[in-house]
Amino acid sequence: MIHSKITASDFEKALDIGRPPNVKTLFPHSKALLVSGKYIDLAMLRKGNCMTIAANGRNAFVIRGALAAAQRANAAIIIEIARSEGGTGAYCAVNLWNIARQTDAFMNELGITIPVAIHADHFGIKTPEDIDPAKTEIQSLFDAGITSIAIDASHMPDEQNLLANLALYPYIPDWAGLETEVGEIKGKLGLSTAQEACFLIQGLNAHNIFPNWIALNNGTTHGIEASDTGINVELTAQIHEALSKYKVSGAQHGTSGNNSDRLREIASKTRTTKANVATALQMISWGVEVNDYGNAILDKGQFIKHSDQGVSETLWAEMQAFAQANNLKGGDFKKLNLPFESKFLAQPKDIRDRMAKGVETFVFGLLTTVFNATDTAPIVIDEIIKNNSHDPGFKAEKIESEMDWTKEKILEKATDINTDKGPKGNFDD
Repeated sequence: MIHSKITASDFEKALDIGRPPNVKTLFPHSKALLVSGKYIDLAMLRKGNCMTIAANGRNAFVIRGALAAAQRANAAIIIEIARSEGGTGAYCAVNLWNIARQTDAFMNELGITIPVAIHADHFGIKTPEDIDPAKTEIQSLFDAGITSIAIDASHMPDEQNLLANLALYPYIPDWAGLETEVGEIKGKLGLSTAQEACFLIQGLNAHNIFPNWIALNNGTTHGIEASDTGINVELTAQIHEALSKYKVSGAQHGTSGNNSDRLREIASKTRTTKANVATALQMISWGVEVNDYGNAILDKGQFIKHSDQGVSETLWAEMQAFAQANNLKGGDFKKLNLPFESKFLAQPKDIRDRMAKGVETFVFGLLTTVFNATDTAPIVIDEIIKNNSHDPGFKAEKIESEMDWTKEKILEKATDINTDKGPKGNFDD
């Protein structure tokens, strides 16, 4: 059913011209409006003081629930999976090569008419040796229906981060949404600075690369959190202001772990348009109790499972036994996704339905009362029709001189950056 604020003729027109070439090739007869991440960013900016969810589809029920919530909210959203979650070393059955196919299928099945971008999040580059094989892998992702990507070389020094982005950009379609990152997600340690962010964005700008989003280490973390320490709104606003002339939006990582008031501040006081939510959605789909922060509530170190929500009690007991046998605790419960996806899907229909419904209820609340994303779907469709293209073009323009950002000058400029990256370790995204 077409939402009342989107006419059938406009939807059909957007479907015809708004889907990128890879999506049209893969799904020639589809009625799912999969679009470039650029359009999602533009819609949030046009409405103003809002951001939308980038839902990490760790299982099929998260994807279904997030889509249903977005349809109810008339909101454009992003469905994503990170390279650690769904790459070649995946811990989820949903992966970078099947997430577009699953999302397209669910949208057609459920009659979803809002625009959706498919994002490859945290495509991690941790050493210079990772760059060459990534060139082939990135192309394969777009062949599989990805419409937006985050090149995350933040694990390396600033100059290597920039050089990795420059090396990989030619393998990303011009029409695709693009995210870059400065600073690993380490909570209050190794916070990003305006100097680091400007170095990365200025260097990209000099080479005609204009990211839609930049992700920062602005005080948040991933996974299960023990406290409400989270996003530093003031730091985020300060860095976004320093980047304002480059017209890059913010991507907020680690949204689970921040209460609604803080997330409303991020939406209203910064240039953030994309908010990643992963752990909370996974836990809710399983029936685990979470608080307003999206954190699982623990009772003597154990998760609280609602008997009338999420997976069946029998399957939950099996999941706990598997976790104990494999010494999986807290945030490592995410590794249950891969071995249990088929068992999730094999449950009775009423159990499967309530798994998705729990996610739908939570995401609908975020979109409508926290992120201010209601009615952003028609904005995307309007922009597609206005541009008469699957590609709205770049929202920024070249300001920096390429001659000032040669490899030699990049290495030289990096020596002037005063930075504290925080402790080394496995801060997997």
